[in-house]
Amino acid sequence: MAPRVYWKGYLKLSLVTCPVTMMPATSDADKIRFHTLNAKTGNRIASQYVDAVTGKPVKDSDEVKGYPRSEDDYVMLEDDEIEAVALDSTRTIDIEKFVEADSIAWVWYDKPHYLMPGDEVGAEAFAVIRDAMQATGTVGISRLVMYRRERAVMLKPRGKGIVLWTLRYGDEVRDEAEYFDKLDSETPAPSLMKMVTKLIGQKTGEWSPDMVSDPVQENLAEIIAAKQKSRKKPAKKTKAEPEAERGNVVNIVDALKKSLAAERGK
Repeated sequence: MAPRVYWKGYLKLSLVTCPVTMMPATSDADKIRFHTLNAKTGNRIASQYVDAVTGKPVKDSDEVKGYPRSEDDYVMLEDDEIEAVALDSTRTIDIEKFVEADSIAWVWYDKPHYLMPGDEVGAEAFAVIRDAMQATGTVGISRLVMYRRERAVMLKPRGKGIVLWTLRYGDEVRDEAEYFDKLDSETPAPSLMKMVTKLIGQKTGEWSPDMVSDPVQENLAEIIAAKQKSRKKPAKKTKAEPEAERGNVVNIVDALKKSLAAERGK
């Protein structure tokens, strides 16, 4: 079953406008999830908000957001007041600027979404914006209300569509210089570089999604299946401990030689 459309709106570049649809490029729907139960009764445990002073439950209709002004003193805002702050960018992706595609470091990338034409009439306008970015090696920068906040977004052409990345806020990204500049500027010996380069060449292959599979989810599925069939819990799977983890590697040259020999043996 095809995923449901997450967002509908318009892509706009100056006077060129076309309807578009958008869906998240990633999903965690297939992850194993658990409910919290009462171990004595087997019933689900319900959580609810309670007033911190009176201890009484609070109805959903009585919940509001509060900005702390001082201790136990808040400025209260209703949901509609918060949502009204950036209405202009709720349904239109207005491309404000273009930048070189490789000028935005990966650390700014947040969540990817697939952007597609909303109908056949707008397909040509969508295609010309996409192909023009591809031809010029640029990406588009815009703003859009997503996840209840206005965010900067980047539009990057990919194949027949466009990937829209939400970008992290400026105060979320730490300056790498604060960390990397403290490291010593050490140049490895040419002989070590030669061996490590050779080792990388032996280990280089094609990318596959299998490289990022989740063995924990697979093991949980086995445990659940075993319990459903009233079988004993399967033995815990453990990986063989690598030789380098069983003891301290004193000589990096010897370790590299053994690594290269092991890769040749494979």
